Parts: sequence; structure tokens; C-alpha cells
Amino acid sequence: MGELSEAWEENAASWIAWAREPGHDSYWLFHRDLSLELVPAPRGRTFDIGCGEGRLARDLAALGHDVAGVDASPSMLAAAREAAPEMELHLADAAELPFADASAGLVVAFMSFQDVDDLDGAIREAARVLAPGGRLCVAIVHPLSSAGSFEVRTATSPFVIAGSYLDESVTDNTFERDGLAMRFVSKHRPLHTYTDALAEKGLLVERFREPALPDSAFTGEHSPRWRRIPIFLHLRAVKPAS
Repeated sequence: MGELSEAWEENAASWIAWAREPGHDSYWLFHRDLSLELVPAPRGRTFDIGCGEGRLARDLAALGHDVAGVDASPSMLAAAREAAPEMELHLADAAELPFADASAGLVVAFMSFQDVDDLDGAIREAARVLAPGGRLCVAIVHPLSSAGSFEVRTATSPFVIAGSYLDESVTDNTFERDGLAMRFVSKHRPLHTYTDALAEKGLLVERFREPALPDSAFTGEHSPRWRRIPIFLHLRAVKPAS
């Protein structure tokens, strides 16, 4: 395991509790529904890369997708398997997928690519397993958001990048809310790192979104600050048919 994978395995129990508390995080409040807007209708198999404890994989299956999930954390995968024993799940690194070439119509990487140790390898593998005409749907922490932070928790707070947006760096943040705590260890990468990797692997970006925080996600007077700086980035890329 690499540094990021090890951190997620170490914090797996905290993440499972955090992710499975209904209404607790952005997934339940708005993020799942916004990201699903870019997910095409089922077409062949769907691979969920970095599936974690499996909540998105289960939601995709409920929408009719033939889902197989992959995660590098044994604890996460055990929780996913317990929640959905019928689902195909694999313990594997995103840069070494256990699938045949051109075997998927859709690959989803929901909030996982900022957490992989080998981003280039993960995108290479996503491109390999996609059939021609297949799509890769990605949701990540927006690189602008991971590069800086608001100075204070107010609606008008300045947003400050104290270090470098263009240099890669590990981010390590612990959040506590409603009796739950979670340590997030990820890697900040500038936007061009993602788009360059997609282009080099022959994937063409066809949709690109920087969603603002919807009204339904406002949890306090400080929330409107996220209408000035995007939290997340969504994109959909296609593997050309020829």
C-alpha cells in the first residue's frame, strides 16, 4: 500500500460510520444527485473504482447498473460486502484493475482519484478497461479547494492559498461533526495533472462542471461562502470508438 491507501485503511472504521450516517455529509445532502447527472444509462458493465464501503455502488445497482466495485482497503471492502453480499467486489489497487481490456461501458471514480497514490496508473487502467464509446465519470475535491482554505467560517471570508496551487502536496484534515470524526488524507494535484493524464490515455472530456453549493446543502450562515469557491469538480470523459 502507498501512503494514501494506508491512511484510508487506518481510518476505515471512522469512514464507515461517517458515510453510513444518513444526512451526515455532502453525499446525502446533494453530492450524489449532482454527480449522477453525468452518469449515463447502463451500457454493459459498470466499474466503481475506489468504492469504499460501497454506498455509491449500491445506489448504482439500484439504478440498474451491473456493478463491480474495487477498493484497496480490506476493511472498506469487508463493509461493502457485508452490506451487499450479492455484489462483485475486488480488493485491488486502482492502478491494477482485475478486469479484462474493453470490458466496461462505464467506469465511475467518485471521490477517489484524489486519494489514489498512482493517479496516472489509475487513469491508464480506467482507459484500458473501457470499451470504445465507454465513459469515465469522475468526481473529485476541486483542486482550488484542496489548495487553500477560508480564513474563518463566515459567508464573506477571504479564501487563501498559502502554499502553491501548482505543486502537488498531501493534505491531512480531521473534521468533527455531530459526534463523528474523520481524518481525510488525500493529495492535492493541480487541474492540469488530471486533464493531461486523461488526454495522454486517449480519453476526451465531454462534460465539465464546478457545481455551486445548492440551497439544500446550507447548514449554517457560513455555507454561502461555497457559492464563491467550488468544493467539487465533476467531469465525464469518453473513450473514442475509433
